[in-house]
Amino acid sequence: MRHHRIFAALYDKMIGLCERAGFRDARADLLGQAHGRVLEIGAGTGLNLSHYTADVDDLVLLEPDRFMAARLRDRIAADPSLPASVTVINEPAEHLPFDDESFDCVVSTLVLCTVDDPEQTVAEVARVLRPGGRLLCLEHVRSSSSERLARWQDRLDLPWGWFAGGCHPNRDTARILRASRLDVESLDHGEMPKEIGPLIRPMISGAVTKA
Repeated sequence: MRHHRIFAALYDKMIGLCERAGFRDARADLLGQAHGRVLEIGAGTGLNLSHYTADVDDLVLLEPDRFMAARLRDRIAADPSLPASVTVINEPAEHLPFDDESFDCVVSTLVLCTVDDPEQTVAEVARVLRPGGRLLCLEHVRSSSSERLARWQDRLDLPWGWFAGGCHPNRDTARILRASRLDVESLDHGEMPKEIGPLIRPMISGAVTKA
């Protein structure tokens, strides 16, 4: 696991225009469905925090990058209105330090593009979800509608990762979710706001459920 001091320092500013152009609303729509004991993987600097509702009883935030985690803790300390008890844990998503079937909901927003092993991460999510629990996801993905864009995502995968903290623009996350032990409840294909740039504009959002 690499730690990205500069990327963490610039992240909120880099994504700020996209947030104001509509991605913040997409976060709110998704996270309004979270309830009970919730695990957020790759919580970053805490941009999801303000969107959790009183239906969340206990919130566990997983963030392996120590520089991101420091900013996450600062944001928590500055926000007395959080709806739940909040815990920050510095661990990778591929090896979740939790018991089987211990969460009602897992949240992943712009995370599965950066984990080292997305298949293992989704398998771990399935393990810790209770029966009937849901993974709520909002992820940019490999283009399924433009082969030309998909080829550019392949070509620029390595340099983009250097720039964007290990992000892979060509991850076929929808395929990974459908191939997992989780059942796809709803998975909508759309686009991130145009302010984000075409390379990572293709997006999926929705829920997958543990039977």
